[in-house]
Amino acid sequence: MQRDPSPSGMTKAKIHRYKNGVWTHDEDGLAREEPLEIRIRYGPLAQRKSKSISVTMRTPGNDIELALGFLFTESIIQSRLQIMQAAHIAHAKTQESKENIIQVLLREDVQPDLEKLQRNFYTTSSCGVCGKESVDAVKLECPVYIQKDVRFSKNMLLKLPGTLREHQNIFSATGGIHAAAFFNMQGNLLLLREDVGRHNALDKLIGASLFTELDSEIDPTGCILLLSGRASFELLQKAAMAGIPVVCAVGAPSSLALQMAAEFNITLIGFLREDRFNVYTGRERVLE
Repeated sequence: MQRDPSPSGMTKAKIHRYKNGVWTHDEDGLAREEPLEIRIRYGPLAQRKSKSISVTMRTPGNDIELALGFLFTESIIQSRLQIMQAAHIAHAKTQESKENIIQVLLREDVQPDLEKLQRNFYTTSSCGVCGKESVDAVKLECPVYIQKDVRFSKNMLLKLPGTLREHQNIFSATGGIHAAAFFNMQGNLLLLREDVGRHNALDKLIGASLFTELDSEIDPTGCILLLSGRASFELLQKAAMAGIPVVCAVGAPSSLALQMAAEFNITLIGFLREDRFNVYTGRERVLE
């Protein structure tokens, strides 16, 4: 697979700043937001077919990780063995910039369920699917009850938000971006990804851990996932698909996220701040 180009995740804007009664001319850092189209090519080599799967608004960078993570968490691919190639491509008609289209070439024997794709991708990136039917649909795709026997200390847990903030480079410069990160049970940061979309940040993280060649292999099933915002149903769905046993969020979980965590034996922690947190499910994994 080709490596991503590394465009800056931020840009500059000229602003008029008002502070302490004084106007000044200044520059402000903004997180970049641009569309990314994710396409797949599948079928026998002599009869390849192309399908546009999704268009998402994202922060450029780590686009291949984002595409592969998205295809995995939506159960379109299950392993790197199903992929022949993933790369940026130019628009077929205009031949314009390769930056905003990723094409994933599947192996000949991989046949995506196109009918399921039509059902799954009518949702919006901000809300997503809702209701009990959604949980049941995820259970069909990811029937494994997470049994990972992990334990971690509450004191270690309280240090994670500070570590996350220290390593959020784009957030430090812009204040307008989400992050998702993997930590081990000792509280060491293993991997972090940022994006204007919270779902994209997690897809990049999962895609990087499962489908790219990292310096050291990261197994999501032995990690703590920390989210910089709230814990929604869609994020818990993606965590369940990757077998992640512990999900922590700086913000609140939703009711459906709580249901998802309980269904899949995921320890769900919300409002994780410097001196407090709430455990919603899986209290037995947190040591005194």
